Amino acid sequence: MNKEILRLAIPNIISNISIPLIATVDTALMGRFSALHIGAVGVGAMIFNFIYWNFGFLRMGTTGMTAQAFGQKDKTRITQLLGQALVVAGILAFIVLILQKPLGDASFYLMNIEGEQLTLVAKYFNIRIWAAPATLALYALMGWFFGLQNAIIPLILTVTINLVNILANFFFIYYLEMDVEGVAWGTVIAQYTGLLLGLFFLFRRYSSYLKLLSNTTILQIHALKQFLSINRDIFIRTLCLTFAFGFFYSQSATQGAMILAVNVILLQYLNWMSYAVDGFAYATESLVGKYKGANDEIKLNKTIRLNFIWGMGLAILFSLVYALFGEQFLYIFTDKSEVIAASIPYLFWMILLPILATPCYIWDGVYIGLTASKAMRNSMLLALGLYLMVHYSIISLWGNHSLWGALLFFLFLRGLIQWLLYLKYDNALA
Repeated sequence: MNKEILRLAIPNIISNISIPLIATVDTALMGRFSALHIGAVGVGAMIFNFIYWNFGFLRMGTTGMTAQAFGQKDKTRITQLLGQALVVAGILAFIVLILQKPLGDASFYLMNIEGEQLTLVAKYFNIRIWAAPATLALYALMGWFFGLQNAIIPLILTVTINLVNILANFFFIYYLEMDVEGVAWGTVIAQYTGLLLGLFFLFRRYSSYLKLLSNTTILQIHALKQFLSINRDIFIRTLCLTFAFGFFYSQSATQGAMILAVNVILLQYLNWMSYAVDGFAYATESLVGKYKGANDEIKLNKTIRLNFIWGMGLAILFSLVYALFGEQFLYIFTDKSEVIAASIPYLFWMILLPILATPCYIWDGVYIGLTASKAMRNSMLLALGLYLMVHYSIISLWGNHSLWGALLFFLFLRGLIQWLLYLKYDNALA
């Protein structure tokens, strides 16, 4: 079982760690300009996280359902899920492009962006929005590959996308002397490169599934209703999660450009940790789904237990690294001494973060594998409500420390609620 977990988790960890590498490089590049540029790219990226994370069900829901179909050895259902995910991705991308202006205006307003920073964020947004079709199609493809217990293709895709993004960013910024526009164009080019590569692997490796694909298969009413129902609940859950982080950014912006820049940098610490731990969360999704589909409760429970052991071990390692080298990491993101000095008082939150936050990521993997979408939704709604209560109760006491304290409470509470629900309902959650 440990070998099976690591076979899936290690490629996921490598590919996931390369994801925040983009944000790290973007922050570092903008850190050579000003705190205003750091904040603009950070907020701009968060806007797209808010948009795209809400469509994360295209990956999560597809993974859970495909893994269960894989465990049942139902090749027709596996093919059906691919078609449904890609069709939904195409429809959503069309809607995003049609509504790009109201989406942008609403985002700028909700994130409290104004003045010179608004100009920079708007430039970034108006370019990066054109990556929507590629980004959403990749969500569907990667979810399907994960469901088939294949972590290698997503690894190749993710690393390729991120390398192209980084190289393009350096080219646009250092050779063409662009600023936030260069970062945005780098993302667009990288996403379409990844989509073309993903389609290549699909036709090269899984052509036997494509032969089963038809309009009748995709539009089968009962299966489509199940697909949309599960993904509706995951969408609501993810909307709450992105709202929580968007709220954090928005509240950071109200405390000034310096605090916003500090929090954009410190959130990279969260990104590094969460994407690494998600390697085990993704392994949990794939294996729990497979054993759920195969009706093998013994292996299902064993994979949950072992993934928690691996995930928490990695979390402890991150806490130790942040305790020893947290201050040195600041110099990766900026060479502005005033930004570094303003960040240091908040580094102790980064040490606590991996231990308190990791359980909720692993539990997400369990719930996705079980396709327990309603329980995911309900636990998130409860955690978000309590997070906002705590935030408004303590915000006036410790300023930016209150922001971080409330955010860590939210992440810890998510894991606690999911654990309590699982204890009560066990595998009957789904």
